[in-house]
Amino acid sequence: MHETAAAVALWRRLDTPGHDACRLDPADGGWRLDGTAVFLHEGEPARIDYHVACDGRWRTERGHIRGFIGARTFDWRIGREASAAWTVNGVAVPGLEACVDLDLGFTPATNLTQLRRVALAPGQAAQVPVAWIDAPDGVLQALPQRYERRSATTYWYESPTAGYAELLELAPSGFVSRYPGLWEAVA
Repeated sequence: MHETAAAVALWRRLDTPGHDACRLDPADGGWRLDGTAVFLHEGEPARIDYHVACDGRWRTERGHIRGFIGARTFDWRIGREASAAWTVNGVAVPGLEACVDLDLGFTPATNLTQLRRVALAPGQAAQVPVAWIDAPDGVLQALPQRYERRSATTYWYESPTAGYAELLELAPSGFVSRYPGLWEAVA
């Protein structure tokens, strides 16, 4: 994909009924990721709109997540300050200073920003701790992750805290096309 072109993705959830659609666009010298995930969460319908802004080096600057799960609504604004401090709705969240990336647990979209930032060559690996947030709790926390690039289109991914380790496949756009057991791209 040309670095100034927009990219789009549509995924189908594999662990519960649902879909996610997102778009990546260049914006203000950086990047903007916008999407909507619609799925069934513990028997209740959920819709989550998300926005993540990154600078030109793919470092997260801010995120916005809003939507509903059943009757519960939420609206979380996440910021990453120049000092590396993270906030949720203006309240500081300590212990995340080593995290550069925002990872949204309900979508595969944010793997793209992490992989673009670390820019691994085949055979290289990196620890990529992220500030992770998932619905419905809205708690921003550190999540250790490791990526190892196996080929031009595959990465071995490990998240020991989440108990997940699988080979991710990427589309030419840079979005994950196959996230075993969780997501797959819709052609």
